Amino acid sequence: MLRLWLLKPKCKTLKTLKLGDRMAQRTGRFRYKTRHKLQKRARDRGKLQINKILAVFNVGDKVRVIQEPSRHSAMPHPRFKNVAGTVKKVMGTSYMVELKDLNKVKQVISKAVHLRKL
Repeated sequence: MLRLWLLKPKCKTLKTLKLGDRMAQRTGRFRYKTRHKLQKRARDRGKLQINKILAVFNVGDKVRVIQEPSRHSAMPHPRFKNVAGTVKKVMGTSYMVELKDLNKVKQVISKAVHLRKL
């Protein structure tokens, strides 16, 4: 009975209905629900210090990921906020940082403005 109903729809909207045709759509993008995660304190607001932009890290340095919300380029995902890792590779002005997310080792590409030396 169900098959006949799907094969011979009575209206146009049922014609496009297929079981298992669509997955659920993801809500939001990269900065979704980060209103307070990517917010500076009042005393940190204003012009960004040049020494944070021009910071230099060597391969093997221990760094902590702290996103700078005013700079969007090469910003790591907010789930990696305050996670420590090691610099594995220098890629121009960016750095590849290897860090642990639960039990899995992940690699994040980030600019120096989003990293702090430990």
